[in-house]
Amino acid sequence: MPTVGVKRDLLFKSLGRTYTDEEFDELCFEFGLELDEITSEKEIISREQGDSKASAASDVILYKIDVPANRYDLLCLEGLVRGLQVFKNKVEAPRYRRVGPVSGEPQQLIITKETAAVRPFAVAAVLRNMTFTQERYDSFIELQEKLHQNICRKRSLVAIGTHDLDTISGPFTYTAKPPGEIRFKPLNQTKEYTATELMALYKNDSHLRHYLHIIEDKPLYPVIYDSNGVVLSMPPIINGDHTKITLNTKNVFVECTATDLTKAKTVLDMMVTMFSEYCSQPFTVEEADVVYPDGKTCKYPELAYRKEKLSSDFVNRKVGINESTEKIAQLLTRMCLRSEATGVGDEIEVEIPPTRSDVIHACDIMEDAAMAYGFNNIPRTTPRTYTVANQFPINKLTELLRRDLAAAGFTEALNFALCSKEDIADKLGKKISDTRAAHISNPKTAEFQVARTTLLPGLLKTIAANRKMPLPLRLFEISDVVLKDETTDVGARNSRRFCAVYYNKSPGFEVIHGLLDRTMQLLEVKSAHGEGYHIQATEDSTFFPGRCAEIFVRGKSVGRLGVLHPDVITRFELTMPCSALEMDIEPFLGHTAEASLTHDVPMQEVLKHKFITQDDSSPAPSSRPTSTKTVFGDMSTPAGLKALNDFLADKSYVEGFVASQADTAILDAIPSAPSPTFCHVLRWYNHIKSFQRERASLPSAESQFVLPASTDDASDDDLDLFGSDDDAESEEAARIREQRLAEYAAKKSKKPALVAKSSILLDVKPWDDETDMSKVEECVRSVSMDGLLWGQSKLVPVGYGIKKLQIGCVVEDDKVGTDLLEEAITAFEEYVQSVDVAAFNKI
Repeated sequence: MPTVGVKRDLLFKSLGRTYTDEEFDELCFEFGLELDEITSEKEIISREQGDSKASAASDVILYKIDVPANRYDLLCLEGLVRGLQVFKNKVEAPRYRRVGPVSGEPQQLIITKETAAVRPFAVAAVLRNMTFTQERYDSFIELQEKLHQNICRKRSLVAIGTHDLDTISGPFTYTAKPPGEIRFKPLNQTKEYTATELMALYKNDSHLRHYLHIIEDKPLYPVIYDSNGVVLSMPPIINGDHTKITLNTKNVFVECTATDLTKAKTVLDMMVTMFSEYCSQPFTVEEADVVYPDGKTCKYPELAYRKEKLSSDFVNRKVGINESTEKIAQLLTRMCLRSEATGVGDEIEVEIPPTRSDVIHACDIMEDAAMAYGFNNIPRTTPRTYTVANQFPINKLTELLRRDLAAAGFTEALNFALCSKEDIADKLGKKISDTRAAHISNPKTAEFQVARTTLLPGLLKTIAANRKMPLPLRLFEISDVVLKDETTDVGARNSRRFCAVYYNKSPGFEVIHGLLDRTMQLLEVKSAHGEGYHIQATEDSTFFPGRCAEIFVRGKSVGRLGVLHPDVITRFELTMPCSALEMDIEPFLGHTAEASLTHDVPMQEVLKHKFITQDDSSPAPSSRPTSTKTVFGDMSTPAGLKALNDFLADKSYVEGFVASQADTAILDAIPSAPSPTFCHVLRWYNHIKSFQRERASLPSAESQFVLPASTDDASDDDLDLFGSDDDAESEEAARIREQRLAEYAAKKSKKPALVAKSSILLDVKPWDDETDMSKVEECVRSVSMDGLLWGQSKLVPVGYGIKKLQIGCVVEDDKVGTDLLEEAITAFEEYVQSVDVAAFNKI
C-alpha cells in the first residue's frame, strides 16, 4: 500500500479542527485508511542516516498514512482532506468542470507519427490562475511522484510533465527524434546537453537512473517542443529547465505521455482535480486539444461522470446489514459517490466522479457502503453454513515426513520453485526438451526461466552456498515440482516430491539407502516385490554409471537414488562426492491428493426421501431416540439443550479432543435439529452428523452420558397430557447425572498435566582471564528455582587466554524464563560480565 506523509498541523488546519493521535487513528480506520506511523523528518533521517545528518532537519510532526493502492485520489493532502470532510458531512463532494479558455483557442498538442514506436499517446490540460504556496507546491510535486510510482508503474506506462504556461507558447508538438538531435537545458542544470549526454549524465543519478532503461535502447527519443522550438520535456526522463514551475507560477500546462491511453486519462484527471481547487474558479479545468497523427482531435481532460444502478438488497445481503434504500444512498454519498433512490423498488442510482477510477463493479460500491456504515457496526452473526475443515492428505503426509526426516539428522531446505534451464538440464546432463518443463514466457532474469521439474538442483545449490560448513551435510526438501501434462485443463500439474542429499568426503550411498528404508518404514511399505518396495539397477546421466537404482513401489516406479556423476558435482561448483535420493510421495496416499468437500446425507434425510445407503441390509434407525435423558438433562426440553449449549461453548466435542461414541450417543438423544438459539449445540450437531458413515469406527466413550429411559417415558399409556415439556427431571436421574459427572471429574483430575519444557544452553562470560572459572560455575549452579535443573558444563576458549562457561539446563516454561535466569546469574557482578542464550530448544 502507498504511504502518504502529511504534516500534522497543516492537516488539522485544513480539516478545521484538531484531533488527538488516537482520535485521528480512529477516523482513519473508519474511512478505510491506516495511520501507520507518527514521526518527524528529523527522526526519519536520524534513523536512516544517523544523528549527525539529522541535526538540521525539521521537527515538524508527520503522519504516515497507508492508502489503498487503487485510491489515487487520496495520494495527496488535498484529496485526503476533501475525502475526510465529505465523509464527516462537513462539505459536499465538489463537481469538476471542464471549461473553454476565456479568450482565444484552446491550447493544442500535436502528436507526430514518429512517436508510435516509443510512446504513442499523449493528453493535456491547463490549470488557470492558480495560487501556489510552499505547502501547495510541495504537495503538487509529491503527487506527481506518488502517481509515477503507483499507477504509472515507475513512468513505464505514463510520464507526467508540468510546465509554467506563461514561459512558452503553443501549439505544442510531441514528436520523436534521434538522441543526438535533441538538445536542451534540463531541469536544475546550468548548461545544455544532448539527449545522449543526458543519458550518460543520469547514469549515476540516484533518482533518474531508474527510468533510463525505458527509452535508452530506442533509436528515437520522445520530446515535446513549443511553437518557438523550446523543449518542454523529454519524457519519461526529465523536464526542461525553461518551463519549471515556481511559487510565482499562475498558469500550469499539464501533459501526460503514455503507452496506455486509459492510464494517461486517469492520471491527468487526478492531477487536475486534486489541484483545481486552487484556481480562481475552484474545481474548473481548462480544456486542451490533442491532435493525433491521423488528424483526429480529442479534448482533454475528460472529467467523465458515469452512473451505475444497484439495489439496496444487494448491499444489505453482501454487507450483512438491514438498512433502508434512503439510508444506503446517504452512506454512499459520504464516500464521494452521489447517490439517490430512484423510486423503482429498492433501486439506487450512484454517480461515479472522475476521481474514483477505482470503482469498476457493483462490489466496489458495496464496499464503500460497508465502510461508511462502519465495519465495527456490522452485527456479528453465526454463519448459516457449517463446514468441517480438513487438512489436505498430501499436506498432512508432508508434515509428518518432515518431522521424522528432521529427527533422522537431515536439515530441511526450502528453495525457489523457479530456476534456470541450465539447472534442470545441462547441469544434470539432460536435454531441456526431455524435462517436461513449463517455461516462463518473458523471464526477468536468467535464474528464473522455468518451473523446476526436480528438487535436486536446489539442494545442490544450497550445499554450494554452504561449502564451508562442517561435513557431512545432510539436506532434504519436500515440495512441489511442475510437470507438463496435456490431460489437465491448464496443461501442467504439480507433483509433490521428496529429495535428500548427503555430501561428504565419501559418497555415503549407504546413508541415502538407509534414509529410503526409514522413509518406507514410516510410510508402512514393506521391503518386498509385488505389494512392497524394492530397488533395481538402472542408468541415468545424472548419476555415476553403475551407482544408480530405480525405486519401485507396488510395481510402479516412484523415484531414483544413487551417487551423483562427478560432472554434475563439478557443474554445481562442488568438490566432494554426493549421494542423492528423489521420489514422488503422492502414490503413497492411496487416493487423490484432494480431500472430498462433500458430506454424507444426514440420516433423517435418508429416511425421509428413501435414499440408498451404503449398507441397505442394516435396519433403519428409529426416527425417535430410545432415550432423551442425558447427564445434561432431557434433550427434548429447552433446559437440557441450554445445559448442553453452555457445556459446548468452549469445546468441540463432548469428551476429549476428537469425535467419539460419546458424541454420537448425545446426538442420537436429540430428537431433531436444535434451533439457532443454541448456536454451540447447532454447530456441534452439524459437525457430528458428518461422521455418520464412520461412526462405528469412532473411539468408544470413557463415560456414560445418555441415561436409560424411565418406564414412564417409555409408556404411551402413562403419557401426561396436562404435563409441561419443561418438567424437572426425576430425582433418580439427577442423582445418576451428578454421580457420573463426579466420576468423570475425578478420573480427569488423575491424568498428569502436560508440562512444557525447554532445553537452554547458556554462555557465561567472565570479566578477564584472571577470573576463577570454577567460582563462576559454582555461582551459576547456586541459582536455584522451582522448575530449573542444571546439566553439563564446559569451558570454551574465547581468545587472549579468556574462557567462557558453557552450561546447559532444562526449565519448565511456565516457571522459569531466560530473562529470569540471566538476571539471577548477572547478579554475581564480581565474576560474571554477561550471559547469552547460545541455544534454545523445545522439548
